[in-house]
Amino acid sequence: MKIAILGGGHGCYAAAADLSEAGHEVRLWRRDGAALAPVVEAGSSIRLKDAQGERDVRIAMATANIGDAMRGAELIVIPSPAIAQSDIARAMAPHLVDGQVVFLPPGTFGSYVMAQIVRDSGNQADVAWAETGTLPYLARKHGEREVNVTIRAIHLPTGVYPARKEKEAIEVIRQAYPAVHGCGDALSGALMNAGPIIHPPLMVMNAAPLQHFERWDIHNEGTQPSVRAVTDQLDHERIAVRDAFGHAGPHYPLADHYNNDKWMYGDAHKKLVKSGDWREHIDLHTHRYIVEDTEMGLAFLASAARHAGVDAPIAHGLLAIVGGFLGRDLRKGPRTFESLGLAGLSRDALKERLHDGR
Repeated sequence: MKIAILGGGHGCYAAAADLSEAGHEVRLWRRDGAALAPVVEAGSSIRLKDAQGERDVRIAMATANIGDAMRGAELIVIPSPAIAQSDIARAMAPHLVDGQVVFLPPGTFGSYVMAQIVRDSGNQADVAWAETGTLPYLARKHGEREVNVTIRAIHLPTGVYPARKEKEAIEVIRQAYPAVHGCGDALSGALMNAGPIIHPPLMVMNAAPLQHFERWDIHNEGTQPSVRAVTDQLDHERIAVRDAFGHAGPHYPLADHYNNDKWMYGDAHKKLVKSGDWREHIDLHTHRYIVEDTEMGLAFLASAARHAGVDAPIAHGLLAIVGGFLGRDLRKGPRTFESLGLAGLSRDALKERLHDGR
């Protein structure tokens, strides 16, 4: 299958190498041509490291021209942070055509947001947008063209916008990611996002050591029983919101990530800690766990709870604390129901919009 990968982060390089090795024709686009140069100069190859060892994987194309990357692609994968989605949507808008499927792992409701940006640009192509709850990989780049994959996802619950295109979109995505399964509309997919559940409590409750130490592993020393208790309560709120909107299980409770092999990555927490890749410097004002998972993802969850009439004190409390040290009201963020013009819709009207794509 012809696949375009858009972006230059950890997940993008992992996807480009992994899907190429699986036999797909992969084109990797990165806006920053200078940063992409090491891949190009190595014959469009990425150094992939995982449990099987290290090897160079050649990809079909590495380019700074997004049109070249997208041309003829059946599947477009965007494993980039949600903060980049608006710019990427504007860049890709002139090149999208009928029948293409866009996959956001994860999305933070980006499937809906990006579709609106493309439509507002004047492109009315019949495209399916899909998003899941996590990256298909626990991955970190170890160099300019080198990526380490600690583990691959075994369950990827995926919502589709518009939901009327769910069956055909899931069939296309599963050719690349067999772990994908449909979970309903884009809202259901967004409410599977694990980042806004696992990361905000870790940021808030580790704020002092994060600012004191140059490098800190929030998943090792930073994950203590008190943090886990807050994370579990926040995840209960997420599941309550899913229930309120009528989204069926499995809900993939985050507790399974720590306790068993039923979560999206299977039994992954010990491998994550053992890898050492997450002992890193985290700036509490600029790291994606804040600007993506809290300012956008947690704010989205809190607004969904307000719309559904679900009591969510942990979500609102964490949002208020982060807003306190950032110096702004995160209830007015770009991914809230209010900012997206959805707060005034009835439950039925929202469901119809997400189904039909109007």
